[in-house]
Amino acid sequence: MRVLLDTHALLWAAFRKDLLSVRAQKLIEAPANELLVSAASAWEIATKYRMGKLPLAQALVEDFVPRVTAAGYTLLSISVEHALRAGRLPADHKDPFDRMLAAQAIDEDLPLLSNDAQLDVFGVRREW
Repeated sequence: MRVLLDTHALLWAAFRKDLLSVRAQKLIEAPANELLVSAASAWEIATKYRMGKLPLAQALVEDFVPRVTAAGYTLLSISVEHALRAGRLPADHKDPFDRMLAAQAIDEDLPLLSNDAQLDVFGVRREW
């Protein structure tokens, strides 16, 4: 199964496995699954690190691509189609990172590994 990781799922898998649900841990650890990490997560992590909200993410910010690919994740770029869908998604949910992850999950027909029930307003298939 192909699964798109929400940013917090990526961070928790890297730094705080104890915060992952049992289901999330199983999906991440299953060798048959292809785990995707969005460019939006790189953007979100770098932004929050710059703002002082993720001080432990310095190494990840400085070496994102090698660290993510070494962990076995597949990078997912942001396409024009993703951007257009993110902008057109209904609802007052204003977080641009969440909107992009939801748009990518919908466009790529992927479940989104996230504990954030607020994403449900977009109609994503959310796993947790």
